[in-house]
Amino acid sequence: MSYHPGIFKPLPAKYFRHPEEGGATNVETRLSRLPGYLTPNRQFFVRSHFDIPELAAADWQLTLTGDALSREQSLSLADLEQLPRISVIRAIECAGNARAFFARDFGKAAEGAQWRLGAVGVAEWSGVRLRDVLALAGVAEDAFHVLPEGLDSGRFARPLPIDKALADDTTIALAMNGEPLPIDHGFPARLVVSGWLGAASVKWLGRIEVSREARNTYWNTKDYTLAGPDYPAEGEADGIPITTMPVMSLVDLDDDARLPAGKTMLRGRALSGEGQITDVECRLDDGDWQAAILHTPNIAGAWVCWSLTCQLDPGRHVLYVRARDDRGHEQPERMVWNDHGCCYNAVTRVNIEAAE
Repeated sequence: MSYHPGIFKPLPAKYFRHPEEGGATNVETRLSRLPGYLTPNRQFFVRSHFDIPELAAADWQLTLTGDALSREQSLSLADLEQLPRISVIRAIECAGNARAFFARDFGKAAEGAQWRLGAVGVAEWSGVRLRDVLALAGVAEDAFHVLPEGLDSGRFARPLPIDKALADDTTIALAMNGEPLPIDHGFPARLVVSGWLGAASVKWLGRIEVSREARNTYWNTKDYTLAGPDYPAEGEADGIPITTMPVMSLVDLDDDARLPAGKTMLRGRALSGEGQITDVECRLDDGDWQAAILHTPNIAGAWVCWSLTCQLDPGRHVLYVRARDDRGHEQPERMVWNDHGCCYNAVTRVNIEAAE
């Protein structure tokens, strides 16, 4: 096994933006160039914490271990292929998506890669249920934490509670949009944890520990937490460990987009962790909120595409968008500061220049 410090797939500027302080392994999708509901593999954002492992499928092994298993097990790809195959359409969104807007709102940047709105994508993930894999090793009734670990150079790992690990749609994905997983997205196997922050969907999966006790790591105690003056510490964590992602709306435009004046159709997407979007509303400048049309499909745990036809007068405008889900969650007018700059989901604002 060898490691690559960057990203393997081509990164044309028309498809990607590099977030400030993002490092060599982070790029976000330009939402303005998405062609349909699913995010094509070549346009899917990339977030990696450590150097990427170059793995051979024939040599890959998944080790199941821990005191809440009846036996330790090592599985090959051929072993996984013997299990029932499933496919789920789900979003993966970095918890730091939209982090750059903390600087706009608070006058200071939160720590981490300064993503705008493109650290998110929706794909069809095909593979096997995590619970079916763990069942091969016999899961104890008092199992508490499941700790997946990647084969990247830093062995990234973040725990799941046992009920989320055994959920019907928690998947070990072997394919993405009908193709073998690209190396940037976890080849040959990755976890897909529906509705949770992207860090839970560990890439280049190599080891899973099932424990009767908590198996916390840096990534759910010192990062990927809501920490700061308004968030109390929880146990070992410096704040509240992030799990389900909040409701969020996106616009299929680059900021400061130039559009023709006159009757114009605006488009975007909205998503909400494990929930389903029920409403999207838009407002131009100081005008009234208008209900956008929601299109099919509208998949819980993924997103829905929306559109709105409006009249754009020549000049500069600000488009505001807010979404609501079936659990009563909606985007707030403003955010509460958190030190790690996670889970930004205040009403979305995009600047538009309308020209004759």
